[in-house]
Amino acid sequence: MIGVRVVQKVSSTRAFAKLAPHVVPALDRAVHRLTRGKVLLSAQMLPGVLLTATGARSGRPRRTPLACMPESAGRTWILVGSNFGRTGHPAWTANLLAHPDAEISWKGTDIPVTAHLLTGEERAAVWRELLAFWPPYATYQARVEREIRVFRLVPRGQATTGS
Repeated sequence: MIGVRVVQKVSSTRAFAKLAPHVVPALDRAVHRLTRGKVLLSAQMLPGVLLTATGARSGRPRRTPLACMPESAGRTWILVGSNFGRTGHPAWTANLLAHPDAEISWKGTDIPVTAHLLTGEERAAVWRELLAFWPPYATYQARVEREIRVFRLVPRGQATTGS
């Protein structure tokens, strides 16, 4: 699909990395609110969730629209802390590390989840799937020295293994 390739190419640019963190989440939150949780604008290209996590320092709920890679027919989700290839980890990843119990809005349904940071071989296997799913992640990782954080979100009470 030519449209997807164009979006992948644009999303890999440094200009996009500078602009997108300021524009994409604000648009996503506004559209999500206007559609009562049924639409995330960025999800028109990639599946997306609205993550509500407890702030690591503030202790307050923080809502962040994020692209995701659904697993297990939409019963678990992979989140990537790419920060559009910017140097620092995105704040939502610190929130999940401090408070792994969170909630997502997935296709208009609120689901309580627990986040698990993937490491080692488990992360490596999921990373390969992520690169097939959205190739710009390779550009984001090449641009930064930090290892991009990858989380699996599992509905609370469910086992931690995915796909």
